[in-house]
Amino acid sequence: MAAPAAHRRQNIGAKKKAGQRGQRIKTTRRERKLKVSSGAFIAPSFLGVLAFFILPFIVVIWYSMVDNPVSANFVFLDNFKNIIANSAFKRAVHNTWMFSVVSVPLAVVLSLILAIVLESKIPFKSQFRTFFLSPLMVPVASIVLIWQVLFHYNGVINEMLGKFGLDKIDWMKSKYGLVVVAILFLWKNLGYNMILFMAALASIPKDILEVATLESATPFQTFFYIKIRYLSSSLLFVTIMSLISSFKIFREIYLLTGDYPTDTVYMLQHFMNNKFRNLDYQTLSAAAILMSLVMIVIIGVLFIAEDRFGKDVEG
Repeated sequence: MAAPAAHRRQNIGAKKKAGQRGQRIKTTRRERKLKVSSGAFIAPSFLGVLAFFILPFIVVIWYSMVDNPVSANFVFLDNFKNIIANSAFKRAVHNTWMFSVVSVPLAVVLSLILAIVLESKIPFKSQFRTFFLSPLMVPVASIVLIWQVLFHYNGVINEMLGKFGLDKIDWMKSKYGLVVVAILFLWKNLGYNMILFMAALASIPKDILEVATLESATPFQTFFYIKIRYLSSSLLFVTIMSLISSFKIFREIYLLTGDYPTDTVYMLQHFMNNKFRNLDYQTLSAAAILMSLVMIVIIGVLFIAEDRFGKDVEG
């Protein structure tokens, strides 16, 4: 009797092993099919990124290291050395840097203040919100037309100055040109940033604010110790978007002043646009890579700061 029982146990064990092996084979086939189907879904997006982002970036790097695209003689870093010594490039970098340093913090701080004000109960709240959101619905050409009416040599602002006995100012050709562009930038971007901050303020847990009120925290303490910490991710996003927008102010300045504006409003994109029109691809590519590296460093620093500042909130 013992032998048949042992034989049956061996058969049962063999069947279990066969079943497990069959299950593993089915699982492996299912995983393989899942990987194939996932790859098929991802393939169009990957090919699009490869064709329109990765390959063009590789071409730009190649252009920046040759003397010109036709002869394609390898010169390594000569184009970068030449562009750093270029006076027009230095002027464009200086103007772009000054504009971003002033305009981006103002865009973040003012939009945050507007969001806090509109979050409270004030009269004509909806009208104020509509006023600041209206630039988002207006085409850039129309916005520039408004600014030309305001800041033209014979425009509204100079007419008002004349009534006070002051001399007219050719705004876009004077040292105030960058101020005019900064005002245009703020008017155009404050509404979008304000909506983002209003959504972030609305997502702050109400129970934490109630506890702060019960603990006799002042509005100043509530804002800096609670609200501003929960707004850290929104602050990062708004700062990055404002920084990118400050580098894209070329459209407005171009429509206001043309290809070659005065030195006060000559930006990096003016420099790049003129190099593109002259088919100077190697200089254009070198400038684009330098600007990209600077942007990567700045955004990286912002991410590190936000990660350290908002770590306790996430916990």
